[in-house]
Amino acid sequence: MTNFNYFKLSPSRKLRYLKHLQKDSPYIVFLHGFMSDLDGKKPKEFLSFAKKNKLGFLALEYSGHGKSSGKFINGNISKWSSETKLLIKKIVKNNNIILIGSSMGAWISLNQFKYFKKQIIGFLGIGSAPEFLENLMWKKFSKKIKAQTIKNGIYNLKHGDYIYPITFQLIKDGRKNKVLNKIIRSRVKITMVHGQKDEVVPISYSRKILKIFRYARKKLVIVKNGDHSLSTPKWLKLLKKELQIIIN
Repeated sequence: MTNFNYFKLSPSRKLRYLKHLQKDSPYIVFLHGFMSDLDGKKPKEFLSFAKKNKLGFLALEYSGHGKSSGKFINGNISKWSSETKLLIKKIVKNNNIILIGSSMGAWISLNQFKYFKKQIIGFLGIGSAPEFLENLMWKKFSKKIKAQTIKNGIYNLKHGDYIYPITFQLIKDGRKNKVLNKIIRSRVKITMVHGQKDEVVPISYSRKILKIFRYARKKLVIVKNGDHSLSTPKWLKLLKKELQIIIN
């Protein structure tokens, strides 16, 4: 049984999160992907890894995700990055941080460098998807879909078994959160892990992230036959191995 906590943003709004408090120790901060939650395998695996290695742990569900308050269509990268910053300040406080960003979570992780540059000592990206809203969605929309999205403020994008409600405000906000044109000067350990058969986000996105870190100790791990989520026991083992290397 996983013990979830709730952080009150206001009397009617709350964020669901997972934590493991550890005094005077680095914290793993896990940030999930677009329309994901904390019920998957990765957050629980990383939580048990943190406990075993006497590390702190934090993972949150952004507003409109999982059991957190709010509607998904009212959220955006700015809002979710701000909620992440708030929880880090509340739970992690001044401890060092190792960020783990899965898919969109890697974009939100990159946004944390401007707030916690001195605390972040490592970053593990999994199928990283910075700036995906513009490059992997908007640019691929037909003129008709773009017009529909602008007119109605929303487009329900079907992908596999899922429907993603893509709002125009989300697309516009994504443009305000460009990260791939910046240089991050932190001298940290960075590992990008990307599935060779990721059909959602091309490997080039992980390479783009590595380029913006001029002074980091960088590594790209391409997982043979790996998919986007890398959630099988074999791939979770690999992720934990790479995480251990960052910590050591």
